[in-house]
Amino acid sequence: MLASRMRLQRITLQHFRNLAAAKVEFGGARHFLVGPNGQGKSNLLEGVGLLTALRSFRTSDARVLIAHGQDEAAVACEVEHERSGATRVEIRLRPGGKEVVVDGVAVTRLADYLGQFPTVVLSSQDQQLVRGAPGLRRRWLDLTLAATDRGYLRVLQAYHRALAERNALLRRGAGVAELAAFERPMAAAAASLVAARAAGLERLAAQLGRAYAQLATGSSSPESAGFAYAANGAKSMVVAAKVADAERPSGTAISSEQPGGLPGATEADWLARWESGRARDLHMRTTMTGPHRDDVDFTLDGRAAVDVGSEGQQRSLVLALRVAQAHWFQDHLGVAPLILADDVLGELDPGRRERFWAALAPEWQVIATGTSLPTDEPRAWQVTAVEAGRFQPVAADGRLAP
Repeated sequence: MLASRMRLQRITLQHFRNLAAAKVEFGGARHFLVGPNGQGKSNLLEGVGLLTALRSFRTSDARVLIAHGQDEAAVACEVEHERSGATRVEIRLRPGGKEVVVDGVAVTRLADYLGQFPTVVLSSQDQQLVRGAPGLRRRWLDLTLAATDRGYLRVLQAYHRALAERNALLRRGAGVAELAAFERPMAAAAASLVAARAAGLERLAAQLGRAYAQLATGSSSPESAGFAYAANGAKSMVVAAKVADAERPSGTAISSEQPGGLPGATEADWLARWESGRARDLHMRTTMTGPHRDDVDFTLDGRAAVDVGSEGQQRSLVLALRVAQAHWFQDHLGVAPLILADDVLGELDPGRRERFWAALAPEWQVIATGTSLPTDEPRAWQVTAVEAGRFQPVAADGRLAP
């Protein structure tokens, strides 16, 4: 699929973290925000990152995005799509929720918004995707799949609604009949969710394998990178893509409605599992088994990367993951994603940095941050200096624009 090029032209923020009022012009293919730590560079990238799914890449609590003492924060992005033209997205964050307006029309359903403005964020926190808690990896997988498949989003929302209702019943000690009534729709959603995650990971593994082969150091035949899907309560699945396998096309968008899945993860299996575990769940007052406890491990040659991967291998793996995610968005949405690199380029050695740039498609717009400018291709960057929440363009001769 020929992707439509997308460019962020400008962003305006009000009362967003430490940014009382900021406006930055972009437009170019590469833009670099440079300045000391704590000046607002990452905060601006965080505002841009809201474009994808209205969620921060740094926190799950939207209230902390609102400046202290303010009632709301606002982010407005002007985006140029090669096919659909100019679009203005306005996001208002309040303690009680969000308000989103696209070209003057209010967005009332997340499903109608997802997938229009794909962004991929690379940050120093990405190492935790390998080393951190399962919830971080589930969140990454759910966002990646939901952004390209409305069916997946519907199933995910249905499962979590039923889960919340069952947990509420468990907390008040409900009887068997009440619990069973909520377990039936919950089991159907769980089976579809696990099947969709397994199918999505199988296709994402091809993208990951290709990207890792580009970024990995060492031998001409690097170890294969992949995933191990640890479906809670079901048989796990290892999905690895070697270099040759990665050349296969990734296929069409997944459908969350398709039957099948991992052994032990059918609707009947989930019903039996929750029935046998009711006494335990009532005692714990929460649902102890289900897709909400799934995990996705990253593998190198079929072994857990957290156990066998060196620091350099793990760094290459998370970079490859983000490159794979960007290709996934482009392949399934037909839109070239925006790459947001938050203070990560300076952590890469020259060889890995060169391979990273080679792995990025030329049509992807890149907005990066750092405490100093990259030493490679300094003239390729449109540079903005950042200090105390103020953003000033830097001319080619190094002078600040008036």
